Amino acid sequence: MLTLLKKSLVAVTAIATVGLIGSPAQAQADNYPDRPIRLLVGFAPGGATDIVARLLAAELEKKLGQPVVVANRAGGGSNIAAAEAARATPDGYSLFMGTIAQTIGPAIYSNLGYDTKKDFAPIIQTMASPSILVINPDVPATTVAELIQWAKDNPGTLTMASSGAGGSPHMASELLNIRAGIDSLHVPYRGAGPAMNDVLAGVVSGGFKTATAAIPQIEAGNIRALAVAAPERLPQLPDVPTMEEAGVSDFLVTSWNGLFAPAGTPQAIIDKLARVTAEVLTQPEIVEDFKNRAAVPVGGTPDDFVKFIDSELAKWEEVAREAQIKLD
Repeated sequence: MLTLLKKSLVAVTAIATVGLIGSPAQAQADNYPDRPIRLLVGFAPGGATDIVARLLAAELEKKLGQPVVVANRAGGGSNIAAAEAARATPDGYSLFMGTIAQTIGPAIYSNLGYDTKKDFAPIIQTMASPSILVINPDVPATTVAELIQWAKDNPGTLTMASSGAGGSPHMASELLNIRAGIDSLHVPYRGAGPAMNDVLAGVVSGGFKTATAAIPQIEAGNIRALAVAAPERLPQLPDVPTMEEAGVSDFLVTSWNGLFAPAGTPQAIIDKLARVTAEVLTQPEIVEDFKNRAAVPVGGTPDDFVKFIDSELAKWEEVAREAQIKLD
């Protein structure tokens, strides 16, 4: 009987201890935020990621009752901002608007200054905009199959422009090489604008472009869209097939962004931020704004975002390994 009593007391004490440990964290989340939140963005003001960050920050301020201040730390393909965010105090007052760069970087750089898996707590994926495979109208292909055959019949002829080595357009082109068994030539530029200009001029054959940048040029007839790297066709381009429909399987490439916090941020705060942001992403004006940018709000849970990041890390690790891409 005495032994049973001791075990019972131990059990009760353990339960009470758990409750005491859990309650401060919950209380912290209940009172969060009680001061301004900083949202780090790894690109200059006016860019796509910055625009989305400021749009969400304005709406989060209304729901959280505290300023959400966007802080731009441009440079290093967003690695400067990511490294700063990774070192920040994990209290929910320093957040980071991460992008596809955080899943490509680990595959192509040996020393990023941060570890995407270990240094961040994913909160929620906010937006996705698919890449579109486009070519100059003078290229003798009207389908992906014809482009692949042309590339095989004319080795070294297919040139693919990108916004820079290691960016998503470059990696998408390498993924096409792997999936289709071709050997296109990568032509890097200093930004998406110059890359698009040379596709329009016929200096290069084509490339993968974000839907936002490509759709106006496609609609104007300046470039030809062959396929979208998305699970479904775009409402703006209903006649353009997906890569899967075009005969290239396992080919999804989207420009995306999402909220991250430093690792160690209390889960209750992560969950609160995810819940509030998910509410923002369902607001009709946000949905419409994203649609106008050829993007869609994503939402979901922190676990959903973790799974997505894991799949992206694995995909780009495969591409970097098979294409032998290392940038340092």
